[in-house]
Order: sequence, then C-alpha cells, then structure tokens
Amino acid sequence: MADVPTALPVMPGLAGVELTPVEASRLIEGNPRQAAFNQFSNSRGNFHCGVWVSEPGTWRISYTEDELCVLLEGEAILTDAAGVSRRFGSGDAFVVPAGFVGTWQSIGTVRKYYAVYEEP
Repeated sequence: MADVPTALPVMPGLAGVELTPVEASRLIEGNPRQAAFNQFSNSRGNFHCGVWVSEPGTWRISYTEDELCVLLEGEAILTDAAGVSRRFGSGDAFVVPAGFVGTWQSIGTVRKYYAVYEEP
C-alpha cells in the first residue's frame, strides 16, 4: 500500500536551534543573530515552512522566492528599494514576493511562521 499523505503541524517552538549572526556583508545596524527551524520541505525541494527567529537589527535582503510570513512575536519593518517602508507586528500576516530587494529591521526579538515557495 502506498504512503498516504497526512496533515502535519508546524510547531511554534525553536528548542535546540542555534542562532547564527547575519552575514557581515548584509548587516546595516546592530549585531542580530537568527535561526530557522524548517519543519517541512516538499519532495521537489521548492516549498519549505517552519519557524524563524531573529534578534534586533537591520540587514539587506534580496528574495528569489515568494514567502508568506505570520509574525508570532515582535515587530519588523521592511523597506523596499524605493524607500517605501511597511511595519508589521505580532499577529500580522504578509507576503514578500520574489524579486523584493530592500532591508529587514527586527524591532526586538522577532519570531514568525514562514512558508517559502521558489519557482523551479
């Protein structure tokens, strides 16, 4: 009998996940460390989801993938290449589309659920 897919929970915890510094070449302000706890990847390797956390700071971002974010804790300010900023807080959901270039600023500790899809 073939394996039958089942629904899988995405848990909000990060137990045992080690925080690592943001790459120096991307860093703008602060000394933030971050970590991702990937809890699912599809068989094609182009869809992933889990939990991510960061400490306060600002760094450059450049997305090749589409990402759905749901903030569980903290606040983040995303600023695009044109200088337009958006502030998101705990409970907010937002999408960062592939091609987005700008900055991510974590205000305090930020924790989010993420779902990332990258075109093959």
